[in-house]
Amino acid sequence: MGKSKNRFIAVIVVLLVAGFVVASLTSFFYARSSLRHQITQSELPLTSDNIYSEIRRDLFNPVFISSMMSTDTFLRDWVLAGEKDESRITRYLKEIQVRNNTITSFFVSERTRKYYHADGLLKTVREDEKRDEWYFRVRTMKDDYEINVDIDMANRDEMTIFINYRVFDYDGNYIGATGVGLTVSTVKMLIEKYQQRYDRNIFFTDREGNLKLHGAHFTVKGDNICEMEGMRLPAREILSRDHASYRYKKDGMTVHVNTRYIPEFDWYLFVEQSEDRVIREIVRALTINLAICLVITILVFMLIYWTVFSHQRDLEKMATTDKLTGINNRRAFDIIIEQSLKEVKRSKVPLSVIIFDIDHFKRINDTFGHVAGDAVLQHIVDVTRGNIRLPDVFFRWGGEEFLIILKECRLDDAFRVAEKIRKAVGSTPTSYQHREIPATISLGVAEYCSGEDVDALLSRTDAALYVAKNKGRDRSEKQPEC
Repeated sequence: MGKSKNRFIAVIVVLLVAGFVVASLTSFFYARSSLRHQITQSELPLTSDNIYSEIRRDLFNPVFISSMMSTDTFLRDWVLAGEKDESRITRYLKEIQVRNNTITSFFVSERTRKYYHADGLLKTVREDEKRDEWYFRVRTMKDDYEINVDIDMANRDEMTIFINYRVFDYDGNYIGATGVGLTVSTVKMLIEKYQQRYDRNIFFTDREGNLKLHGAHFTVKGDNICEMEGMRLPAREILSRDHASYRYKKDGMTVHVNTRYIPEFDWYLFVEQSEDRVIREIVRALTINLAICLVITILVFMLIYWTVFSHQRDLEKMATTDKLTGINNRRAFDIIIEQSLKEVKRSKVPLSVIIFDIDHFKRINDTFGHVAGDAVLQHIVDVTRGNIRLPDVFFRWGGEEFLIILKECRLDDAFRVAEKIRKAVGSTPTSYQHREIPATISLGVAEYCSGEDVDALLSRTDAALYVAKNKGRDRSEKQPEC
């Protein structure tokens, strides 16, 4: 009993600890899932929308300026008139630069290939000059404009974001390229401002995933997001959609990213947020919960141990018989079958099992009442007792179902016992309040096969019982021998 008591306490403690741990972990995973859902479905998209709006405000203005320059009648008329008096175009470009606070403004003529700048004529572009490749790319591109990051010769070769706009005459003929520029450092300051305001990591790529702009603290190996840790697999899908949300691992941390295509620049905006800082708070709460659970478990363990110890004698006296019929109950079966199988394995003696239940017992209850049904159960138990041997063990299996263990009994002998019980029950109706209540039973019989467990034995016996029922009831069926 001491082992049973210790096992019981151990099971309770394990279940208690498991319950606390499962509850705490469930809470943790739910909180983490909710956090991730909030980040991906609310915070990051909202931040992305806000940044997109600010980018349009801060960066789209240069695109608008370049567009206005490309259709400016003064610029087109001056070019078509033969580009006379270079001071006029210089004043025009200077006015554009000062009025709009850009770092540069320019025009390159297709006829003369001259590069006009706000401070005067800068150079003549040539196809064999690497620095002039941008112009000859603009000449042949299909779009009206491009955003290009390049060095600015007129500004000490500082990296500059150029908006290059194609210029056409009134008949639609290409006559040159114009536009304005912002220094990369200026745009990076805007990105830094966004990052500080929203506490997010922000960067831009083109359609191929090449990094175009990012903040000062952005560190990544390579110049393409395909080379970023954790981004290799989703990169292709990201660059094929206008909006996307993903989660990936970066430097051992879980990072959420929201992407948005910006058609005005033909770039993708990436907004990243690491969940680790917030997750650490959730882990801290989980640790506190587990510590509290440990204290509660210890207290509950002490209480259970005291209770079990105090009531051990009462537990040992717990009834193992069915209250209504006086025969063994299912709890007793678990004990007896274990001992019986050990004896079978040790002594190599046969053992058979009979399971039977009362046919249409619900009809008896509905017709005569539940008290009469109880009388039928008691009567059938008495009849069965009179038709089995003393070594045989009789159990109420549940409801109107009963089970008999027949020790040292082969299958055929057990089947004969089953038939004997069936005929006795069918020929002796129950007398109840001056009425005769007939009843029949269906029985299944099986013999224990070497090596099988209790569940397998009961399953085969049940299968025989179901055969008896399916063949019309009031009959016995047996499983084939092993």
